[in-house]
Amino acid sequence: MVAIYHIVKPGETMSVIAQNYRRPLSRLLAANPAIVNPGLIYPGQRVLIPGLPEPDSIPYTIIVSRGKKTLTLLSNGTVQKVYPIAVGKMLTLTPIGEFVIVNREPDPGGPYGAMWLSLSKYGYGIHGTNNPSSIGQSVSKGCIRMYNQDVLQLASIVPNGTRVIIQP
Repeated sequence: MVAIYHIVKPGETMSVIAQNYRRPLSRLLAANPAIVNPGLIYPGQRVLIPGLPEPDSIPYTIIVSRGKKTLTLLSNGTVQKVYPIAVGKMLTLTPIGEFVIVNREPDPGGPYGAMWLSLSKYGYGIHGTNNPSSIGQSVSKGCIRMYNQDVLQLASIVPNGTRVIIQP
């Protein structure tokens, strides 16, 4: 079975976890039969997320630096490419932490440019832009913006399940 484990954080619910990973709650509960009451989960508990490969099985890792406004693609720990990005502004900072790419949508429309890569935090992703002059700035609502050609290149390399580490 292709699956990863999510470690429950304080305040999370099964519904929030399902939303973050874009999986139906029923599918999450079916994959975790030991959770008989979805209202009774605890911080530190492991929840199986079906349908995504374990990040350790993927040779790629993405490191985002909010301060440097860069996205670095690593393959087996070696830098492959460093891309310029835009990040969240003061009131809507890009979240710090470790996430995974859970799905993707080519040509999502609007300000998201040529590609959307959803992160395992609902409402956040790595995407292109219809405003290339914003790259290098802190202007987004928390997402990671890339030039369209860069996000298309990145999306052609990394699979869903790729670990994304966002640093200050």
